[in-house]
Amino acid sequence: MTDFAERGDYTSFDGMHCIATGSKAEVAIAVRRATDAGAAGPVLIFDNATGRSIDLDLRGSETQIRKRYVDAAQPGQAGSTDASEGVEPSADDSEPAEPRGRGRPRLGVVAREVTLLPRHWDWLATQPGGASVALRKLVEEARRVNAERDRLRDAQQRAYHFMSAMAGNLTGFEEASRALFANDGVKLREWTDAWPEDVRLHTFRLLQV
Repeated sequence: MTDFAERGDYTSFDGMHCIATGSKAEVAIAVRRATDAGAAGPVLIFDNATGRSIDLDLRGSETQIRKRYVDAAQPGQAGSTDASEGVEPSADDSEPAEPRGRGRPRLGVVAREVTLLPRHWDWLATQPGGASVALRKLVEEARRVNAERDRLRDAQQRAYHFMSAMAGNLTGFEEASRALFANDGVKLREWTDAWPEDVRLHTFRLLQV
């Protein structure tokens, strides 16, 4: 499985030609070089986790661009120090955390309103641990059961976002979109076969799950 959100890579295009795929810093520098060399454009940069186009700040030298995005990808690392580097923790760091209330484990939970039918609340009231525990278990079970379907849906969405931006005016786009959401790989290949190679290949790359 290709987890684009975890990998965090990006892809840039000059017109229908792929410039580069890589980290934000790598793609930003590649785009800067392409534009300096007179790229015909339009130049677009895509977040491969979503398939949507994004803007990157290309001001400054290549060193400044790289530092801008490397630092952004590693928050807290630039110029930071800690006890492992010989710096004593401050008094604030050594103070114990605020005591937790009884029966409130530190789970990072977030309180939000949930609207249910009376019979749903009646059922939840009978579950061990109460409504919140029961709801968390139901959500986790649904995530587990539907994980493969959710990955396919995410892949289809990111491919469609990219296709819309790059191939929306190309012959066969509507038919290819229908084949995409019907999960018909044969038809999708047929309708995209005449598309520019880099656009077609990246569409199928985004469909990897």
